[in-house]
Amino acid sequence: MDITMKGQATNAVCDRVEKSIRKKFRKNIWCKFTKAINQYELVKEGDRIAVCISGGKDSMLMAKLFQELKLHNKFPFEVKFLVMDPGYSVANRKAIEDNARKLNVPIHIFETNIFESVFHIEKSPCYLCARMRRGYLYNFAGQLGCNKIALGHHYDDVIETILMGMLYGAQIQTMMPKLHSTNFPGMELIRPMYLVREDDIKAWRDYNDLQFLQCACKFTEDCANCNNEENQSKRQEMKKLIRELKKTNPYVEAHIFKSVENVNLETIIAYKKDGQKHHFLDTY
Repeated sequence: MDITMKGQATNAVCDRVEKSIRKKFRKNIWCKFTKAINQYELVKEGDRIAVCISGGKDSMLMAKLFQELKLHNKFPFEVKFLVMDPGYSVANRKAIEDNARKLNVPIHIFETNIFESVFHIEKSPCYLCARMRRGYLYNFAGQLGCNKIALGHHYDDVIETILMGMLYGAQIQTMMPKLHSTNFPGMELIRPMYLVREDDIKAWRDYNDLQFLQCACKFTEDCANCNNEENQSKRQEMKKLIRELKKTNPYVEAHIFKSVENVNLETIIAYKKDGQKHHFLDTY
């Protein structure tokens, strides 16, 4: 295939993907994306947002959604599409670059050696890796003049996190739609896919016949599963638990999600606020 034909094929794929967001997946993806942005005030005038792309389905869809959002600007804001290479294999790096080219996403790639740094760490290498990745993203986004980084966590990530916290962490907490960075003043983390269901993301991917990385971890070059087996198995356990609960309660996912919006402090034994613990006996 010559360069002209290859370019035409790429444009056709990109056009189909963008049309699917506007038409077929408008209700389940686009409208939920914009609802989260409006409901949680994630994008504001003058923002310069670093859209962080890992190469997976979630972040690549988020990139396309931000491109669509730019077409409907109600106020000025800017986006930069960041790919941090923590030490990808040649094949994984190429897969990310090829998908970005196919989907017409102008990515900025920056290099790190995170995988090498944590490769020989025996205790919690995945936790350390995640912390380092987040720090590098904040730092590079700041160098580009960005005040926010956008991550591709979705609705299912949120409810699974709530359950994991209760069942394994003995705490009630959620994955917040936005956070102020504690180590990088003036920077925020936002999650615009907060209300988008994972099944709808998969349906969008499959409808457009797209292939994304599932995991590009140094520990598993085949991209099949992340090395963080404990965390992955817990998430799979939460998915299985939710599926079982749905058999008798089809609204269980929405109820889990809403539970952290309907906390009644009058019926809570204790809670933390600004690092301090408060007990119901304090004011009984």
